[in-house]
Amino acid sequence: MDRLLLLDSASLYYRAFFGVPEQGRSPSGAPTNAVRGFTDMIATLVTAHSPTHLVAAWDDDWRPQWRVDLIPSYKTHRLVEGSDVIEESPEALTPQVPVIRDLLAAVGITRVGAPGYEADDIIGTLAHHHGGAMAVDVVTGDRDLLQLVDDARHVRVLYTGKGGVRDPDIVTQSLLQEKYGVPDGRGYLEMSVLRGDTSDGLPGVKGIGDKTAAALIAQFGSLAALRAAVDGGDPSIKGARRANLEAAGPYLDVAPTVVAVAQDVALPPADYSLPKEIADPALLDDLVATFGLESPVRRLLTALDLA
Repeated sequence: MDRLLLLDSASLYYRAFFGVPEQGRSPSGAPTNAVRGFTDMIATLVTAHSPTHLVAAWDDDWRPQWRVDLIPSYKTHRLVEGSDVIEESPEALTPQVPVIRDLLAAVGITRVGAPGYEADDIIGTLAHHHGGAMAVDVVTGDRDLLQLVDDARHVRVLYTGKGGVRDPDIVTQSLLQEKYGVPDGRGYLEMSVLRGDTSDGLPGVKGIGDKTAAALIAQFGSLAALRAAVDGGDPSIKGARRANLEAAGPYLDVAPTVVAVAQDVALPPADYSLPKEIADPALLDDLVATFGLESPVRRLLTALDLA
């Protein structure tokens, strides 16, 4: 079966930036640790998992307005006060992102983004459309994407949170059940709606964490069934828990839409197969010379069988 490797690009190049030491400056004088680390990550992943298709998913909009309209606190804490600029982007990382983009284009690795959508939505759309027809591996350090795990459609997540790309957690439904107490990606999504996520500005339901959220989903079968039980006066839901679930009604009306990754982003036709030749040798040579990328690019080209 063909295998599609979907890269949560920002998750990986942020990890590279903070995990790879800056060993002096490139010939151009620019920092390159994120570029070098990200390039090495792709080489490692291609070598370890032998994909036939590869996509670098891109954040064309890291905080889409349609999500903010539903939950105004969405990612608000990541903004520089009084602006729409992301506060977390380190000064030395910002100039490296265009270099990463150019390097992907030069090698011939397909990069996909869409106006008004996050990389998560690109990944969700591609996993939805290609899962089942081919195996899909999602590479990310973001737990939100665990909602995509689907054994029947051969979609799994290579979660880089602890072991990085060299030793990721291979997340299938059995691991979701073992670690979080939910049976599948949908269960993980509904659990995460209930518990919320302070890193994304999602308040969740007061007093409900991972274990309680998973137990409620297991007891009632779905978030919709839980809410119906609350509305119907189910006697097993009482006291502070009932009060908190009732108070969270407006949040629970919209949170599933905000938390769920999109599966229907309109994407232009593209070839996601591994490059069979270097797309732009002149650009690649210029990037290597300007930024001192000889070693990581050589490793990447070797992994792609382009050396």
